[in-house]
Amino acid sequence: MSCTRASKFLDDQNIEPKETIPASRKLSRKDAAALAKAAKKIVVAKGKKISEFPGGAAPKEVIEAMLGPTGNLRAPTIRSGKTVLVGFNEEVFSEHLG
Repeated sequence: MSCTRASKFLDDQNIEPKETIPASRKLSRKDAAALAKAAKKIVVAKGKKISEFPGGAAPKEVIEAMLGPTGNLRAPTIRSGKTVLVGFNEEVFSEHLG
């Protein structure tokens, strides 16, 4: 599962999250929109496909990319400074976090 790989990546890089939200607390479209508006850049990884969007706004295309098939924010989602990373891709994580 990607969250496990993301956790391993963070552990390997000695990165300690400031906040962890349990999977039982579902983050919705509204939460995704708030993250997008507060960000300068949004990077969404879905498998090998990487999409980058400017932040500061929350157009439908950006929000749809951030949501999974259940309509909830995809995991893992990491906010690092003004960048939001959605989904796990080791190259993207290395570029932004490593």
